[in-house]
Amino acid sequence: MTKQKKGFWLFIFSLIPGAGEMYMGFRRQGISIMLLFWSLIALASGTGMGWIIMFVPILWFYSFFNVHNLKSLSEEEFHSVEDSYVLHLDRLVGDSEAFLDKYRILIAVVLIVFGATILWNNFTEILYWILPYNLANMLSSISYKLPQIIVAAGIIGLGLYILTEKKRRLAKEEEENKENEHYWEPYRPYQQPETKDSESTELSPKE
Repeated sequence: MTKQKKGFWLFIFSLIPGAGEMYMGFRRQGISIMLLFWSLIALASGTGMGWIIMFVPILWFYSFFNVHNLKSLSEEEFHSVEDSYVLHLDRLVGDSEAFLDKYRILIAVVLIVFGATILWNNFTEILYWILPYNLANMLSSISYKLPQIIVAAGIIGLGLYILTEKKRRLAKEEEENKENEHYWEPYRPYQQPETKDSESTELSPKE
């Protein structure tokens, strides 16, 4: 249940992305903001793509000013605010079961890759005990770059899939349009049957 709040604790919770929204009862907003915030940090640190960190302060400021904007609303305006997921993630995902069925292979590949990466990073620490230092150091540097290479390959593969999928849809639409086309013969008066001759031929046997 949403409840407009003010004071010291609201300011403290507004410093944590998503916590201020949940403190006032907007659980969907708070959970989605907090999930995005920590997911960006985990993704940046886990894959080595430091440029993702640039989105973290943007999300933090969005959450901070969103909380204080909700605080400054009138009581009527506050209760009219809908508690929805940020970026409308619920609409993007839609039915969770259908979403999992549609992208089951992609989700499985991502989970396997991240799990294998974590396992490999932990395994490389053991290599320093088994292998010579130079060889272990080389394998460790490869394992550090491996997530970036996999993510880059995944992004390229996703782009190629989008391009090929669009071409398939266009080709399918063209085939459907060709099937739905009706070829009409042009009107030619000289090819129309002569009604008088046909009537005379029908009456001739009776005579």
